[in-house]
Amino acid sequence: MKTVFSTEHVHRRDRFDYWLSVARKDVADHASTPKCRNTFRAQLRSGSVGAIGLVLFQNSAMAVSHTRRHIAHANTDELFVCRQLGGHIALEQDSRQVVLEPGDITLIDPRLQYEARFSEDSEVLILKVPRRLMEARLGQMREMTARSVKPYTPENRLLSANLAMLPLHTDGLGSAAQELLEPHLLDLITLSLGRTMGEERLRTSSARSLVRARLRAAVEARLADRTLDASTVAHAAGVSVRYANEVLAEESTSIVQLIQARRLARCQQALEDPLQMGRTVSEIAYGWGFSDMTHFGRRFRSAYGVLPSEHRRRARAA
Repeated sequence: MKTVFSTEHVHRRDRFDYWLSVARKDVADHASTPKCRNTFRAQLRSGSVGAIGLVLFQNSAMAVSHTRRHIAHANTDELFVCRQLGGHIALEQDSRQVVLEPGDITLIDPRLQYEARFSEDSEVLILKVPRRLMEARLGQMREMTARSVKPYTPENRLLSANLAMLPLHTDGLGSAAQELLEPHLLDLITLSLGRTMGEERLRTSSARSLVRARLRAAVEARLADRTLDASTVAHAAGVSVRYANEVLAEESTSIVQLIQARRLARCQQALEDPLQMGRTVSEIAYGWGFSDMTHFGRRFRSAYGVLPSEHRRRARAA
């Protein structure tokens, strides 16, 4: 991740003011007050995974307020997924309060007012997730904000561990790797938020979105299996084939269509990957579950407008 700002070489009288101007621009507009201006220190780093923005910041103790006035200047097309790395933060939004300890995760909506108190040496990673990507999976998010997602379950531990590793491993990731990583992060976030809320408390549309997330995860995990079929995917997601296709129909797809689309996307990424130029087109197709090259070529051209071999030639030229 790239260092955007550090107080290390700024005179102590100016440190907090400089920090505030950077944080208001790179995180969200807000007002804040440091516990001690003379000893205040902070650092902000940024990066991205696909459409997900990453902001990592460390700071001294301070209080933050995001009010109606600040909402008018906020990017309301984003939601903040916060993973505490060090120290702690006490957050309040929509009459709910949460204290984040290292490993904990929560969701904050910049469309709504919030208050936060940061401890000394607080360190937090914020994922700035496009709202449409989250709402496509879980529906309206307001009831999910300011709830503590603690690493007590396998799903939550997996999410927490993955988020903790992002600042260490995102630099230098190619576009293909980012395209693969982005949906996995979103699906892990979806599952953890859904479990934390409790499926019985989710609206019907949100529950169906969780089923879609499970179906997508089941497909991704088995794409290389040439025997993969609708019943295997539905069973792995814990639903019937009929219900699975009914839920996926809301996104104008089905299990079979989803399998094919994801296999084609994997093949497209492999054909563009310089590290896989030594593999033949047929090796790539067979590796991702296709068993008939004529069928593969026809489907690939239908999806991307060119034959696989031509797509590879264009990728090489680019």
